[in-house]
Amino acid sequence: MTSSEIFIVDDDRDMRDVLSAIFRNAGYQTAAFADGKSFVRLARDQTPGCVLLDLCMPGLSGLEILMEIDAKNYPAPILMLSGREDILDVVQAMKNGAYDYIEKRLDAEAIVARVADAIDAWTQLRQSEETVPVLSPAIRGYYKLTRRERQVLAQIAAAASNKETARHLGISPRTVEIHRGRIMHKLAAKNSVDLMRIVMNKAPSEATPVRESPAVRVASIIPA
Repeated sequence: MTSSEIFIVDDDRDMRDVLSAIFRNAGYQTAAFADGKSFVRLARDQTPGCVLLDLCMPGLSGLEILMEIDAKNYPAPILMLSGREDILDVVQAMKNGAYDYIEKRLDAEAIVARVADAIDAWTQLRQSEETVPVLSPAIRGYYKLTRRERQVLAQIAAAASNKETARHLGISPRTVEIHRGRIMHKLAAKNSVDLMRIVMNKAPSEATPVRESPAVRVASIIPA
């Protein structure tokens, strides 16, 4: 195993062969798996530079594989291979530890670039993870969030844009949008302002009340 090895997990032989050729031509080593069980067996003993995992497969599905190998704590980025119609499953996959996703319709150059970016960003993130802002566990709903969602929320709290957050965490802006939507839902935030109140651990009711002048109070009790 080397850090430049790509694990490709897909039941489609043609897809495995094409992806293997693409990455070998780009200078990577590859290992291809036709089913989830064979991948899981090796994944427990060896760590690649990156995993390309198909969402829809017979036997163990991509989502089941993520749970089987505890993807949230797996020591390499896992990119899901999906079609556009799989977007709901992609969201679920990311909730269960997938790092990002790649649409199968992308061309070879784009796929290699996405994987190279993921490997670089993953390495940098692990080396400098202590620099990522840390949220307080006292935040309402903190434990409902996944590790990645907390990282995205920390970037939002630091006033980073979606593009800046994507660049810092090594994911796509679209992935940031997906995480942001899930964060808003889990924390029951009505809008961005409400989300920031939650991050600052301040409920709207805790805001400083507006003091009325004595004249206003007197006027309010005098009958018309």
